[in-house]
Amino acid sequence: MINYYLAPWKKFAQFEGRSRRSEYWWFQLINFVIAVIFGVVSVQAPSLAILSTIFSLASLIPGIAVAVRRMHDVGKSGWFMLIPLYNIILAFTDSQPGANKYGPNPKSNELDVSDHLVT
Repeated sequence: MINYYLAPWKKFAQFEGRSRRSEYWWFQLINFVIAVIFGVVSVQAPSLAILSTIFSLASLIPGIAVAVRRMHDVGKSGWFMLIPLYNIILAFTDSQPGANKYGPNPKSNELDVSDHLVT
């Protein structure tokens, strides 16, 4: 679980490639929980509200990048993340099997045989 959360941070501004559903959704869930905690703490100690702002700004780029890679995983352009509701449907959609134009399927640890065929 924590590995799925840390993966977008390690790929901070990498918009190429693909991300699994679990990577995307764990990142979103843990960021939401952290934001709620910061919100509660900020109400109790308004001087700590700056921490919430810093965390939100720091997680913005990795959040956008993992969303773009998630769209790539289902075979769509990253711009599809800007379409309300449809982007949520795509975020829940299973990976496109095999490699696509955005890269190899992140679910498979081994390369797809079709990736090496010369046509």
